[in-house]
Formats: sequence, structure tokens, C-alpha cells
Amino acid sequence: MRIAHGVKFADLAVLDDDDIDLAAAALLIASNEYPGLNVQHYLDTLDQIADRARQAASGLASPSDILLAINSVLFLEHGYHGNKENYYDPRNSYLNEVIDRHTGIPITLSIVYMAVSGRVGIRLSGVGLPGHFVVKHSGSSGDIYIDAFNGGKLIDAGGCASLIEKISRGRLELRAEHLSAVGNKHILTRVLANLLGIYSEGNDFARAIRTVDLILAIHPNQADYIRNRGFLLAEAGRDREAIESLEKYLRLSPDTPDASEVRTRIKDVKARLSMLN
Repeated sequence: MRIAHGVKFADLAVLDDDDIDLAAAALLIASNEYPGLNVQHYLDTLDQIADRARQAASGLASPSDILLAINSVLFLEHGYHGNKENYYDPRNSYLNEVIDRHTGIPITLSIVYMAVSGRVGIRLSGVGLPGHFVVKHSGSSGDIYIDAFNGGKLIDAGGCASLIEKISRGRLELRAEHLSAVGNKHILTRVLANLLGIYSEGNDFARAIRTVDLILAIHPNQADYIRNRGFLLAEAGRDREAIESLEKYLRLSPDTPDASEVRTRIKDVKARLSMLN
């Protein structure tokens, strides 16, 4: 896959969901953290892995056998694995780091898996389980789910139920909608939401603002993220921008339960701003 020079994440974010190259978009997210990132180099790396997987799958017919061949290349030959020791390391959410370090979290390892399998000719969909992410192949013999975080383990719906039960410590049960395929924009938003949570909790306001701006490139009128952006801008001392975002939030959600809280925040920011003039 070739990507045009100068393409930015916002250029892909406005495309129809099926027209977005997921791996390219994820790498363009990373380019905001790694200026000058050679996106094409990493796409070429995925092409090379897929070439090897295609060789490993040569002569195989059933989807499960082809998926096992992909597993042998990704997880045995290349050593990709879930980062269970440092799960909340932000590098796990940047696809260049995942490819360089051969480790990541469920959603980014799933992006790698989907990119490789797609190049081999096996189309997969993302599945956003509560607290976990897997991919699935839908065929005439039923759905096969692949847990890229755990070595590409092939599971069925019952295996997904066991995952949810384990992750939630028995508090959640599998529902039919949990197994629905999600689109590329949903996946990219989930990657960015992971980063937003990490940076917000760490009071890294500059990176958090940059991340929420990428989410808003996908969902420009998503009220909750506009509110979050306003609060982050206020914390960062970017008062005029904070007021603009928070007032926009109230215009979009005039009946929101937190309207009073937001109006108070706007008032406080305006008071602080007036003291500087």
C-alpha cells in the first residue's frame, strides 16, 4: 500500500469508513507524536510480514488454517505479543512503536493482525468487547474470533464470553451486541480514547489536547469530547480557546445535566482571563 506524501490524519478522518486504510490512519495518529515519522516504511513492513504469511499459508484452503499460518508468522517468527507488564505505556497505542517493539495492547495488535490478514486475502472485522478487543472472520461455517493480545488464539463466542467474565471479574456477561463488527472510525476513536485517558490522568495537557483534537477530526460535533477539550484547555491556561469550546458544548447540549457546572467553569475562566488584561 502506498500513501500520498503530505497526507494527514484529518484527511483520512473525513473519508467514508470503508475507504479508510486502518493501518495508515493509525500511523498518521502516531505521526503527531513522532514528527517526521516515515509512515510508508511501516506500511512496507506490514507488506513484508504479509508476504511471509502468504508463503506460510500457501496451499491452505480453510480460513482457520490460514489464520493459524498468519499466527505462526506474527507471533512465533516475529514475536508479537501482548504487553501485559506495561499495559498503560502510551507506546502501546502508537502503531509505529507496536511494529518496532513487537508488542502492544489488544486494539493495536488487532490493527496489525487485520492489516496482515487483509493483505493475505482474509478480511477481518474488529470487535469491541467490553475491556478487550478482538477480530473476527465471518464465513459460511460461522464466526471465528482471534485474540491478537493472546498470541492469536482462535476462539468462538463462548471464548469471548469467558474473556469478558475474566476481565470484568464476573461483573459483565456477553451480550449479542458485544460481538457486532465495528468500523474503522470506531477503532481509531478507541485508540485515541485510550491515549486521551492516559494523558489526562497524567496531567499531560498538551498531549491530551492534541489527542482530543484528533478525535474531533473524526467526530467534529461530539459534545462530550468538545467539553473535555474545553476542560483540558482551561487546565493548560489556554483560556480563550477553553471558553470557546465550553460555550460550543452548551450550544450543542443545552439540556445537559452538567450545564451548571460548565457555566461555572466558563465564569471562572473568564474571571481569570480578565485579571490578565
